[in-house]
Amino acid sequence: MTDFADRLTAMRRAFHRRPETGFDLTETRARVAERLRELGVEVHEDGVSVVGVLSAGRGNDTIGLRADMDALPISETGARDHASEVPGRMHGCGHDGHMTMLLGAAERLARARDFDGRVVFLFQPDEENGRGAQAMIEAGLLERFPMSEVYAIHNLPGAPLGEVSTRVGQICASESLFEITLEGQGGHASMPQAGAEVMTVAAEIVLALQTVVARRMAPGAGVVVSVTEIETDGARNVLPGRAVLRGDVRARVPDDRVAVAGFMRRIVEGVAAAHGVRAGFGFEAAFVEAINAAGPTEAVLRAARAEGLTVIADREPMSFSEDFGQFTARVPGCLLLLGNGETGAHGRPLHAPDYDFNDALLPIGAAFWHALVRDRLPRRGARD
Repeated sequence: MTDFADRLTAMRRAFHRRPETGFDLTETRARVAERLRELGVEVHEDGVSVVGVLSAGRGNDTIGLRADMDALPISETGARDHASEVPGRMHGCGHDGHMTMLLGAAERLARARDFDGRVVFLFQPDEENGRGAQAMIEAGLLERFPMSEVYAIHNLPGAPLGEVSTRVGQICASESLFEITLEGQGGHASMPQAGAEVMTVAAEIVLALQTVVARRMAPGAGVVVSVTEIETDGARNVLPGRAVLRGDVRARVPDDRVAVAGFMRRIVEGVAAAHGVRAGFGFEAAFVEAINAAGPTEAVLRAARAEGLTVIADREPMSFSEDFGQFTARVPGCLLLLGNGETGAHGRPLHAPDYDFNDALLPIGAAFWHALVRDRLPRRGARD
């Protein structure tokens, strides 16, 4: 390893040992801000996020590079020297690596100053719950640091190390959370006719919701409707009079997301009415679709090829969600996937308790960021 790669590995493992979740990122933010200041990067802190600003040359163009900082509320398994020291928390999605790659890029850029314009380094909280990007936007990020383009990397376990894959258009699905409440009349399990129990109604709704995808959406639309939780006030011999069903909907385009909500509402209200019980329906988009713009996507592919990386230019959209979509809904941008490796902990699924970010990817990601900045903010005369 080079000294640079060794430093990045040590930094990533330090983040991994001390995971923090959601917006509660006091130690993580402090580490990020300290490193940026050591590099001579202008630092802005608001108690939620960390923003670094680095300028070179006389250009006015500005691009944003985002890394997420939060970990997951899961317990790490597997024997490794840098395992989480915080019970019930771990970096199981690679955000420790995302931060480190961006800090590595900041180091390279701060030393080389081989670009003309301004780079804004965005270190974001609470990506896992879909609230961090929106919080930064609501705090005035885009007004304080106007950007013409914005970019993000997410590592992809199971893909060859350093492989870049992305696409123009929708890259990540939306995630919407729904809650259905049923109110009837509970009673004795031996006399269902005496009341209006809701367990049968709940079961019928669960099955009927599967027709939304099977019969209401076009084949290949990529919509997924999943009921993931049912709570009732029933017991072994007590028919429930109240039930709450919760679940998750994934969609590739906003129109499908809206249509699904309408279909679901009609099913819930119709089935409940047929059985004489009251129903409530709530549906909220926790993550909007992440949409890649053409120009930024072409720049990502160009920078990846310049670094000699393997490129997949029109990959299938991902079914997972990313709140980077809040940024790309306002600023043209591109989210790319960067292969984390195919074997061992590096190939384990995201959010698996034995997953680990591949340290060999750190200098690759930092170099890619550097190449992208040079592409988007070239020195005068460096590119026609």
